[in-house]
Amino acid sequence: MRLFINLLLLCISVHSTANQNLMVVTELSPPNQVLLNNQVTGYSTELVNMIILEAKLNAPINMYPWARAYKMAVNNSNTLIYSMARTTDRETLFHWIGPVAQFEMGFVKLSERSDINFDNTEQAKQYKIAVQRHDLASQVLVKRGFEVLLTTDIQKSYQLLLARKVDLVVDDANYLASMSEQLAINANALTFVHAIEGLAVAGYLAANINTDEDIIKALQQAFLKVKSTEKYRQLITAN
Repeated sequence: MRLFINLLLLCISVHSTANQNLMVVTELSPPNQVLLNNQVTGYSTELVNMIILEAKLNAPINMYPWARAYKMAVNNSNTLIYSMARTTDRETLFHWIGPVAQFEMGFVKLSERSDINFDNTEQAKQYKIAVQRHDLASQVLVKRGFEVLLTTDIQKSYQLLLARKVDLVVDDANYLASMSEQLAINANALTFVHAIEGLAVAGYLAANINTDEDIIKALQQAFLKVKSTEKYRQLITAN
């Protein structure tokens, strides 16, 4: 009996330690990830919080430039990241918990730039394009022969666009209103030009490959429960 109690206490201690060290990283990406009063909010954030709560875990969410968040998630055990596209290159670096966002990415320009017009993705090669380092869009465009300017996060990309240092950025048409609000510009100042083939993807909650096995199981089971709720369906289609 004493041995059983000691083993039980050991398991609780191990789980508690892992739980205390668990953290979540993400980037600014309205309306999915928004910083409001020093708290990370947004549609995808609400789903992540639902999953963590269902898993009975404690994991603070911190916002960083995407390049930094990605590096932290790759290198640090017990670290989660969202919303991230699931690619071949990333497959073995993470445990994939489940989708918390949907993206259909394409080129965005300043509405006043009447000189920028094209009908297909290849024609965009004539323009300067800013994309985030370690972002799926940068990988896809570079493989297709595009020359891109890499930035640390989407806000930096938009700042270059507003300063006319680049001609295009990559974003989802559904996010332009929220991004305009974040940038404190008129919602009509941005125009979605053309969707990029192969960039309609799900954004996942994922965990560093060395994350505690019990935490991964708890998160995966929690995701399945959250996925079955009406709230999940509402939020996944809203973002």
